[in-house]
Amino acid sequence: QVQLVESGGGLVQAGGSLRLSCAASGGTLSRNVLGWFRQAPGKEREFVSSITWYGGSTIYARSVKERFTISRDNAKNTVVLEMNSLKPEDTGVYYCAAGPEVGQFAYWGQGIQVTVSS
Repeated sequence: QVQLVESGGGLVQAGGSLRLSCAASGGTLSRNVLGWFRQAPGKEREFVSSITWYGGSTIYARSVKERFTISRDNAKNTVVLEMNSLKPEDTGVYYCAAGPEVGQFAYWGQGIQVTVSS
């Protein structure tokens, strides 16, 4: 069973930065891909970024490309999302997710709030 625990959210002014971390444990073969999603109030959950554990291949949503960077520390079983040049529209609950392949995210963290004030 894969377990995911997010940390690092909070409140920041527009233009600022935040760093989200996701600690993963269990089910190694079931978490070949780690990703981040977000859900703004009144909106559907949307994909933000993903990375593979072993190859480090990354994917970014167009809305965050050039501003967000995803990375992983295999030794610490942690995935990090560095968020720069934050905008109010980046506000939402950010979820860490894991799965065997991109697009097959079967495991989810509890989510962490990110609020960007204008």
